[in-house]
Amino acid sequence: MTTYTAQDYKKGQPRWCPGCGDHFFLASLHKAMAELGIPPHKVAVISGIGCSSRLPYYVNTYAMQTIHGRAAAIATGVRVTNTELSVWQISGDGDGLAIGGNHFIHAMRRNVGINIILLNNRIYGLTKGQYSPTSPRGFVSKSSPYGTVEDPFRPAELCFGARGRFFARTVATDGPETVEVLKAAQNHEGATVCEILQNCVIFNNGVYDPIYNKENRKKNAIYLQHGKKLVFGENDEMGIVRDGFNLKVVKIGEGGWTMDDVLVHDAHCEDNTLQMKLALMDTSEGFPVALGVIRDVPAPTYNNAIWKQIDDVKQKKNYHNFSELLETNDIWEVK
Repeated sequence: MTTYTAQDYKKGQPRWCPGCGDHFFLASLHKAMAELGIPPHKVAVISGIGCSSRLPYYVNTYAMQTIHGRAAAIATGVRVTNTELSVWQISGDGDGLAIGGNHFIHAMRRNVGINIILLNNRIYGLTKGQYSPTSPRGFVSKSSPYGTVEDPFRPAELCFGARGRFFARTVATDGPETVEVLKAAQNHEGATVCEILQNCVIFNNGVYDPIYNKENRKKNAIYLQHGKKLVFGENDEMGIVRDGFNLKVVKIGEGGWTMDDVLVHDAHCEDNTLQMKLALMDTSEGFPVALGVIRDVPAPTYNNAIWKQIDDVKQKKNYHNFSELLETNDIWEVK
């Protein structure tokens, strides 16, 4: 068995701003691919347009930068026609959810076996700082000097609403957790979405400061693990409990709350109600940000269903190739 290292997947010299989250994510992707052990020639990385979409140039695999917003469409074609390839789509929040939003929801609905990486910095970085589909209401940018009057997309909400079966989230600066999330995505059969939270150091620096370093994550984030209690805090002293139809943060051991009251994460639950509530938690409302694999539910995939349908139809036909097709009707021999 061949053993791979991160170096086997590296190519070129990344051209991003110093400190950009894309650098951190790229390193994690190289490492995850090595740990997964998939040969480079069995991997395809597809992107659209944007800062993050330069990434295909920096991986030693099959790779293609397509046009703005069309990465999911190209990745779908690659995955369906090349069944043995591991296909990764790299998109920013603009490329993936604005012009590419329609492709995104249909990739989810169809459950195409591609890994969608959504590098979310809540800004258009390549075109110099316009607000994006994930920028918060009131956000001041070059295209919204008085503050945007739009509500943002929340990627988890969009994914779940389109019948997405796998959703995970991590912070670009947290390499080990990002590697684990990427490995979980690859091991899921079907469409996956990994939202990577990252700062744009030029146009939107500090947007994720509450969770961007390890110390802050201990206080302001919660790492979800299937089958494990929903606890967080510097000493795991805080927990998430059910409060009617809502969630509530409590300090374990105070106010009558015990560890028995703390919820257990079920990433495999078909009903996404609790998973959605966890995915939408925000520090502005006194909740920690949920990181890790939030939803991971199996379902039939589009790519497998297509090939099964083709095989089923072939079995019912009297012909199996073009020559036999020509011979199914009347034939005249000209001499």
